[in-house]
Amino acid sequence: MQTKLKIATAFLALIMLACALPQTSALAITAEVAKKCSALTAKAYPPRVAGNPAAGIQNGSYQDFRNYFNKCVANGGNPPEQKNQKTTQPSGNDVNNNSQAPQQNR
Repeated sequence: MQTKLKIATAFLALIMLACALPQTSALAITAEVAKKCSALTAKAYPPRVAGNPAAGIQNGSYQDFRNYFNKCVANGGNPPEQKNQKTTQPSGNDVNNNSQAPQQNR
């Protein structure tokens, strides 16, 4: 009788401990989000040789590649904002203040 009581108490304590621990369940991403993020990542970090992933990527490192994909998935398929994007605007010295197109001499 006393052995059964000890086993029941231990079992009850085990169940209570399992319920008290925080539930860490990972949410699975959808295939749609994964495909969209994969396409965005491939566009942001294109391969050096098309069709050969072993050749490496043109810009950034593989860690940048993984971080971009993970941030995209975390944003629900929206591209993450890039802090160090290159701007293609001309510098102040190259700006032509004339509103007309340059004329060619013939």
